[in-house]
Amino acid sequence: MAGRTSAKSAKKTAKPVLLSGGNPQIAKGYGDAPVQAYIAAMPGWKRDVGRHLDALIVRTVPGVHKAVKWNTPFYGVEDQGGWFLAFHCFTKYVKVTFFRGTSLHPIPPGESKHKEVRYLDIYEDGLDEAQLVAWVKQASQLPGERL
Repeated sequence: MAGRTSAKSAKKTAKPVLLSGGNPQIAKGYGDAPVQAYIAAMPGWKRDVGRHLDALIVRTVPGVHKAVKWNTPFYGVEDQGGWFLAFHCFTKYVKVTFFRGTSLHPIPPGESKHKEVRYLDIYEDGLDEAQLVAWVKQASQLPGERL
């Protein structure tokens, strides 16, 4: 019986910690594996949004580079010199960050204190996939942000 309790405890401690707003705490890392770990740890309906975003980005930008930094998945294109997009969990939505968002047409709706950054907040009730694909394609062709 004691062995079972230890195994259960080990499983519980292996789970990623959820930070404020339900954002998963994932160690910094490069490549697909840390991004998939982040997505797997996203709570509830946000996990489906994360899977959908990741698949959409991979489909739209073949050969996209991935990383997790500051508990946030980042996406970039090597030839563009940096990152073009990231997303992050908040309590009621998933926030997509376009680092050169003011250069996108139409400009994503969420304003930022950073001059070029724009946001798209995705709520449980869905998103305009065609518009998101257009923004991802445009963003991937702009100079990347070095972070």
